[in-house]
Amino acid sequence: MESGNARLFLYASGALGLAMAFVHGLLGETRVFVRARIEPERLGRLIRGVWHCSAVALASVAVLLIVAPWMGSQMARHWIVGAADGFGAVANAWAMRGRHFGWAALAVVVVSLAVAGL
Repeated sequence: MESGNARLFLYASGALGLAMAFVHGLLGETRVFVRARIEPERLGRLIRGVWHCSAVALASVAVLLIVAPWMGSQMARHWIVGAADGFGAVANAWAMRGRHFGWAALAVVVVSLAVAGL
């Protein structure tokens, strides 16, 4: 099991990830889809579903960060942080050309966990 400080970093990063997932879904419903007119209607439902799949993916990684101290594999913990959140930060920054705050929030998670030695 991780040291006390490392556990706190994982818990805080997981909590931040859960908050980001919630805000992502909420902003999608209250800011994006309220104004968007997508035709045909079934395509609009598909796009809304894909939007919320990303929120579920963020929440899933956040839960993995919270339970990481009980994982027996150090390599698993590194992959959760580096591959999942790191890839998300890079992909978001590239796709949105840096104009979306999501990449910065994910980068904060990755950097804080790297500083903690996780």
